[in-house]
Amino acid sequence: MNEFDFINKLRRRVADNFSPIGRPASLIRGIGDDAAVFKAIAGKEVVVSTDLLVEEIDFRRDTTRPELLGHKALAVSLSDVAAMGARPLWSLISIGVPEAVWNSDFLDSFYLGFFELARRYAITLVGGDVSRTPDKIVIDSILIGETAKAGAVLRSGAAPGDQIFVTGFLGDAAAGLRLIEHGARLPLRSKTDGSTQANSEAEHHRLEYLLLRQLQPNPRVGWGLLLGEQRLASAMIDISDGLSSDLNHLCAESKVGALIDAAAIPIDPLVTELSGRRALDPLMLALHGGEDFELLFTVKPEMVARLPARVDGVSLTRIGEIRGADHGVLISEGSRTWNLEPGGWEHFKAARGRT
Repeated sequence: MNEFDFINKLRRRVADNFSPIGRPASLIRGIGDDAAVFKAIAGKEVVVSTDLLVEEIDFRRDTTRPELLGHKALAVSLSDVAAMGARPLWSLISIGVPEAVWNSDFLDSFYLGFFELARRYAITLVGGDVSRTPDKIVIDSILIGETAKAGAVLRSGAAPGDQIFVTGFLGDAAAGLRLIEHGARLPLRSKTDGSTQANSEAEHHRLEYLLLRQLQPNPRVGWGLLLGEQRLASAMIDISDGLSSDLNHLCAESKVGALIDAAAIPIDPLVTELSGRRALDPLMLALHGGEDFELLFTVKPEMVARLPARVDGVSLTRIGEIRGADHGVLISEGSRTWNLEPGGWEHFKAARGRT
C-alpha cells in the first residue's frame, strides 16, 4: 500500500461511517483535495484545537494498543473542545510512522479506535497527512467545533464568589499510569482456579478499569455542550495536566485566586484502595496526576441551582470557591491551609514520559 492507496482507504472508511445525510451542512468538501472546504454560518463561531502525541513522551508502544491510541488521539482533542463549551464536528489526523509500522496492521487498528469514538459524537474525518519517521510515531490531532456567537467558554471568565466544580473522579488516570509503571498490561489474565477465580476476575476488572482511564480516556463532551449552550459556566478548562496546574492556569487567565477543599475532591474508591496497598497518596494523584480529562469549571452563585446532578451518567462535585487574586490559589485540609502550587505535567521539566 502506498500513501495514495492509504488516503483512498480512509475516504472509504469515512464514507462507510458517515452518510451524506448525517454530515454537517457546512462541510462542502472533505478528504480528496488539498484542503477541506467549509461554509461559514451566520451566528456561529469556529473553535479549533490541536494536540501532538509523541512516542516515548506521550505514549509507549509496548504499553498500549493501536486502537486505544487511535481513541486517545481523538479523545484529547474532544476534551479541549468540550472545555470551550463547543460542539465538535470535524477532525484532521496527521500521523508519521516508521517503515516497519507502515508495513504492519498498526494503522488499521489505530483508525478502528479513532472511528469508534468519532461515531459516538458524529465527528467527520475531513483531512490530515501521513509521513515516514525515522523510528518513532508522531500524531497530530486537530479538531474543529462550533459555538454560538460569543458562546465559547474561556479560562478568563471566573470572578470572586464563583463556585468551582469538577466532573467525575480525579486521580484515576494517574493510578493507571502507576500500574503500568509496575508492569501491568492489557488484558489482565486470571491465573487462579477454584473458589478464588471469581475474586481474581473481579480484581482484574477493577485494575483494567484504571488502566483504561489512562489509555482510553472518555472526554466529557456532554457536560461541555450543556455548560456552553446553556451558558452555565463562567470559565472552564479540561484537566489534562493535573488539577493543581490547570486550576492555576484558569486563575492566572481570570486574574483571581481560589480556595479548594481537599476533602471535597472526588477520588475514586478504587484509587484510595490501590494507594493504600502501594503506599501512594490518593490526594497527590488527584491533585497532580493529570490526564483524567475531566472538566474544571466555575459557576456564578445564582446559576448553581440550574446545574444537573449528572450528564451522560457522569456526576459533578463542588470543590471550592474563587477568591480575589491577592488570596492566591490555596487548598485546605481540616485546620491546615497551604498554597496549591502547580505540580502537574510539564513537557520540558518532566523526568519521564507518559504512557
